Amino acid sequence: MALGGGLVLGLHTFMVLLNSQESRTIKADHMGSYGPAFYQSYGASGQFAHEFDGEQLFSVELKKREAVWRLPEFSNLAHFDPQGGLASIAVIKAHLDVLVERSNRTRATNVTPRVTVLPKFRVEVGQPNVLICIVDNIFPPVINITWLRNGQMITQGVAQTSFYSQPDHLFRKFHYLTFIPSADDFYDCRVEHWGLEEPLLRHWEPQVPIPLPDTTETLVCALGLALGLVGFLVGTVLIITGTCLSRTCRK
Repeated sequence: MALGGGLVLGLHTFMVLLNSQESRTIKADHMGSYGPAFYQSYGASGQFAHEFDGEQLFSVELKKREAVWRLPEFSNLAHFDPQGGLASIAVIKAHLDVLVERSNRTRATNVTPRVTVLPKFRVEVGQPNVLICIVDNIFPPVINITWLRNGQMITQGVAQTSFYSQPDHLFRKFHYLTFIPSADDFYDCRVEHWGLEEPLLRHWEPQVPIPLPDTTETLVCALGLALGLVGFLVGTVLIITGTCLSRTCRK
């Protein structure tokens, strides 16, 4: 089944003029958007997405020029020609100058993104796992996200999603890191965006239980033995006392 490009073109249209002096590493000029599809002059980047019930099924990026399904299984149920998505991005690009003029070249306020880092599975030392860096509240959708292990950048085992549009016209993005937890390693998700005055580091490290020292274990065992002995003695005294009182009552 083929999904038409017209299904994803929303009625909402907006434009921003981006301030290129707010970041040392990423610069842009303009951005135009129709619903879940957008184009921006930064690096000739753009994205077309198809959503169902608020969830993105696939996207087409201008740079990759291919349909990227959110889950590989989705491609077995439907087919989409990437040229349809590229055509929608081209329409946005063609109208961008008009949108700029209509907005009187007003600069939009950059939004500060929110960053959360969490593991996909329960963490066990030595067992493979996946760290997820969730970055939402993104606007404009131009962002740098990297992983650090013990302060050093990681490039192996890293994956990311496209931008997911939100009802409030902001965006969300997920970054993944496959790793093996170790008590000696710590990780950071580094985020660079125009809404941040400096790169944001969201720290994560495994919560490994600290084993008790031998002396502490010995003390705990001795204390438990002592309490048990006291309980035994108290119980014996109570039994003897009860027996004596019973005999006295019988006399």
